Amino acid sequence: MTGAGRPPLLFLDVDGPLIPFGAAPEEYRVHPTGVAEPDARANPLLARIDPGHGPRLAALGCEVVWATTWMADANACVAPRLGLPPLPVVAWPEPSALDEQDQRAGLHWKTRTLVERAAGRPFVWVDDEVTDADRAWVGSHHPADALLHRVDPRRGLTDGDYGAIGSWLAGLR
Repeated sequence: MTGAGRPPLLFLDVDGPLIPFGAAPEEYRVHPTGVAEPDARANPLLARIDPGHGPRLAALGCEVVWATTWMADANACVAPRLGLPPLPVVAWPEPSALDEQDQRAGLHWKTRTLVERAAGRPFVWVDDEVTDADRAWVGSHHPADALLHRVDPRRGLTDGDYGAIGSWLAGLR
């Protein structure tokens, strides 16, 4: 646990970490879940979500927060496949509100919003688009520990990713 008994946050993207993409389609395993899946026909990529991620994410001891453009749809389409309850969702600013200077500096459009949402709490950000520019900015603008963990979008979250995240979290305790 961290300050005031609150666990660290885990900001989780969907596309890349949970829905791998970028390799040949036949390289991706299909994971049936047994839950009613009307969305699977609308988005066949949902079948790439490994339901085993749900228990692994829950076991990390973090407050998991959707940090994805799926927004509330992550709770409707993704959380049930993982066996997770509805999770908090980061509200993104309008694209016109994004700082052009940040974009020129290579800062991801999510970075400032996640630091604001963390409000001084330690956090892990799991995404396939994290860069060194984001790490440097968070390091100089966020008062608590933060792990910005980049996932290979072709493979999604792996045992190695969970190991790295778990080790970092253990260092906070």
